[in-house]
Amino acid sequence: MPTDVVMPQMGESIAEGTIVRWIKKIGDKVDRDEPLFEISTDKVDAEIPAPAAGVVTEIRHKEGETVPVNTVVAVIGEAGEARVATPTGPAKAGPHEATAPVSTPTPSPQADGAPTQAAPSPVPAPGPAADPANRPREGSGAQEAGRREGPASGRQAHPDDAESVVRQRSSPLVRKIAKEHNVDISQLRGTGISGRVTKDDILGFLGQPGQPGQAGQAGPVGRAGQESREKPAPPPRPAPSMAAPSFKPGASDHVEKMSVMRKRIAEHMVMSRRTSAHVHSVFEVNFSRIATIREKKKAEFEAAGGKLTFMSFILKAVVDALRAVPVVNASVDGDNVVFHKNVNLGVAVALDWGLIVPVIKSADEKNLLGLSRTLADLAARARAKQLKPEEVTGGTFTITNPGVFGALFGMPIINQPQVAILGVGNIEKRPVVIDDAIAIRPMGYLTLGYDHRLIDGAVADEFMSHLKHTLENWDPAAA
Repeated sequence: MPTDVVMPQMGESIAEGTIVRWIKKIGDKVDRDEPLFEISTDKVDAEIPAPAAGVVTEIRHKEGETVPVNTVVAVIGEAGEARVATPTGPAKAGPHEATAPVSTPTPSPQADGAPTQAAPSPVPAPGPAADPANRPREGSGAQEAGRREGPASGRQAHPDDAESVVRQRSSPLVRKIAKEHNVDISQLRGTGISGRVTKDDILGFLGQPGQPGQAGQAGPVGRAGQESREKPAPPPRPAPSMAAPSFKPGASDHVEKMSVMRKRIAEHMVMSRRTSAHVHSVFEVNFSRIATIREKKKAEFEAAGGKLTFMSFILKAVVDALRAVPVVNASVDGDNVVFHKNVNLGVAVALDWGLIVPVIKSADEKNLLGLSRTLADLAARARAKQLKPEEVTGGTFTITNPGVFGALFGMPIINQPQVAILGVGNIEKRPVVIDDAIAIRPMGYLTLGYDHRLIDGAVADEFMSHLKHTLENWDPAAA
């Protein structure tokens, strides 16, 4: 009996996924739980296993096509049933997205799996304007969903139906906010996939980043509110033009589409720059004591299944500093400050095709060996595309490591909705002055990027001073 293969829901908030590569082709045999195809979502890239053993008899969506969750993308049947694929339509993105991944800050993996800049999750950047030329093309996953909705609602969706186009370019929450504020979604410039209007887009348009209940909110309560609701709604404001400068490639240039991950990183970084008031503080740290302890304990940690690196010590020292200065482990929610109970450390991992930030959950409950083991495991599975959506979300603080590529330090972009990020520079032997004498010591720069809306310079420096003191005066017994 044929088995339908559907686009899985890789997280509670994920509504669609992009097929970046078919690992199996029509006619190929596949075992149950064997990787069948690779997808990229707002949260994570993953290889999707086959739900049953058999032969791939049908592939309904091509590489590069974005389709809603629970949509049938392929069929597995018995040998001899294979037939020519009938994809629903042209892909939204080019075939070069076959190695697509996800987002966050500056890149760079450590020997233990640490790198540069984080973004977890998913997020905005200038997108195509909402004019007819940018409407989803016939056969896309979103339109396929629309056609399925047609009979149930008593009307057949049509590619030129304005309401159908708007529904494909926004979520129910976005349409609800638009209706409450009398906003014409078709006038907004979406930053999501294929110009999709996101929640951040419409709240930004209303001048309410992250807060749908402030200025411009529909109808206050009471008599004044009734009068307000009786007034005619103002015409929708046109979206400001944000067209990027055009560039015409030369004859010898090579052009390819951005991967899904590259677009997510771009969107997340631009959104973060617009959201937070970025400031950076740089501290120099003497790693002599850490280097000595690491050399003595390295073999012991490897025997216990861990890899003791400089990043292992930095992770533990960061946990202690976040406990000492908890505002650095917080988030801004409108006019509120959310102080997170747990310390969930995101560590950026550089991939051949982009950057991803797996999260060490409850890092404050782990010792040095536990942190080392968890980091090595997450980094390995990130490169093998085996991370789960929950393993790249929920971070409260991020560490990125440009130093693995030789950079002295970096100025990383904050991984929203966090308020700080630590950049780790290259740790190398340098001449330094100690007790009025020149000595050679392993030195490294640590950079804290922080959101000045919440964290003042004195608080940031307090955090960094605590971190520096811990690393330079490490207790061997703590290792």
